[in-house]
Amino acid sequence: MTSYVFITGGVVSSLGKGITSACLGAILESRGLTISMIKLDPYINVDPGTMSPFQHGEVFVTEDGTETDLDLGHYERFVRTTCGRNSNFTTGRIYETVIAKERRGDYLGATVQVIPHITDEIKDSVRRGAGDADICLVEIGGTVGDIESLPFLEAIRQMGVEMGRDKVVYVHLTLVPYIATSAEIKTKPTQHSVKELRSIGIQPDVLVCRSEQMLPDEQRRKIALFTNVPEKAVISAYDVDDLYKIPEIMHAQGLGDIVADQLRLDLPPADLSEWQAIVETKQNTQAEVDIAMVGKYVDLRDSYISLSEALLHGGIHTSTRVNIHYFESQDIERDGVDCLRDMDGIVVPGGFGDRGIEGKVATVRYARENNVPDLGICLGMQVAVIEAARNLAGLEGAHSTEFERGTEHPVVALITEWETNAGERQERSEDSDMGGTMRLGAQEVQLAKDSLAAAVYGKNTIFERHRHRYEVNNHYRDRLEQAGIRFSGLSVDDLVEVVEIPDHPWFVASQFHPEFTSNPRDGHPLFTSFIRATVQARNGELPKVAEA
Repeated sequence: MTSYVFITGGVVSSLGKGITSACLGAILESRGLTISMIKLDPYINVDPGTMSPFQHGEVFVTEDGTETDLDLGHYERFVRTTCGRNSNFTTGRIYETVIAKERRGDYLGATVQVIPHITDEIKDSVRRGAGDADICLVEIGGTVGDIESLPFLEAIRQMGVEMGRDKVVYVHLTLVPYIATSAEIKTKPTQHSVKELRSIGIQPDVLVCRSEQMLPDEQRRKIALFTNVPEKAVISAYDVDDLYKIPEIMHAQGLGDIVADQLRLDLPPADLSEWQAIVETKQNTQAEVDIAMVGKYVDLRDSYISLSEALLHGGIHTSTRVNIHYFESQDIERDGVDCLRDMDGIVVPGGFGDRGIEGKVATVRYARENNVPDLGICLGMQVAVIEAARNLAGLEGAHSTEFERGTEHPVVALITEWETNAGERQERSEDSDMGGTMRLGAQEVQLAKDSLAAAVYGKNTIFERHRHRYEVNNHYRDRLEQAGIRFSGLSVDDLVEVVEIPDHPWFVASQFHPEFTSNPRDGHPLFTSFIRATVQARNGELPKVAEA
């Protein structure tokens, strides 16, 4: 029978519940347990797929093609679990399911209410997401006290009563601020947050206290006294310069032991050697590179968190310190490409809408003409095709119909039909709903045998995750190939997946999102190869023709 760890947060949002959940999962996994992970989000959106990056940050895509909260990316980077549709539930999705049941008559004419119908659906969703794992970690989005999260909190309270306290652990994350003007650490916000949690019937078993520095014993004792939590269960989550240090920090304070003891589990000691090796590698690098990321949402770094982490993973697996410099594509559109002169490599990430597109096109042209290693992802691939069409193939005004509906040369256009990895046909039109109508999830990609991409991956068939609505227009493929670019990766139904420039030292652009499958322990071949190429570029050793 699966045991549950519920992670809640108080005082303010964005304290790091996702990281805390992922790190606790990593600790428990290192002790031989199988782990599943779930995020419950209190917003009404059915999924984050149509939400602005400025509102929500990154939309993470699972293997089964579900658009989810960015915290699921943390889960997959820290824990060897594969998230899916049943790993992220929003209030909107829960209500949508309940209303559908009511319309079908499943409730036999009963008055449908928050309790029990909504809370029952939440509990059923959690059990479904848990699967047959030994422990399921469930993160509750938002903060305790918010009206939006109350149904989720009520549901997990009920699960504690129904399953017994030897099957459920409540972990509460709070802020312990430091007031510099008075040189005081303030425990009162944590006390009030726990009071709020207890008022709805949940007594936390563990407190994870976010702070600038390690909490002194005096404050830990005070927090324990006022919250009815054992002092040993007051865990200090202080600021660190490397996320991958956190599992060891929490393990050293006994977090895994506290959870195991409450769940009455007899487990072997934690083995965090993999995480220790990662931290050591990052601290003892042999090279250093500067990477430009030219995006549309650089003011909100959470919009590119998986991509940024994947670049750092490439650094880990090449013993390279990776310095990421974020450039707004609108600025390049206005001011030109001079800001890129000192960069060893360029990444052009995904995005939607026409803002800053010409800045991305100018960036790709600069990388192509100056032999700078270039990695384009999703929209980054599409602008690479647009740039090549205009400047290599002579197709003046070539564009994507996403940005210019009446372009004379629609080298990128809306795809209306495609085949999923399961062999199902999907259709879409201009009138389709925006939510859930993209080409999503892991799909097969065939790589040309003598391509750079095949050399990088070490195989000709790969599976990568997708999230896009527009595709390269196949009617232009022959003209573009004659002009000097190569379509080296294709889907099972002949859609362009990878673009290369053969006479460039390292130029690869993918329609898929490889960052979603990168993790610090294993890395990802595409990012490892890219970082290796940037090191060679910095040292003046980059070959004149493409190589892995």
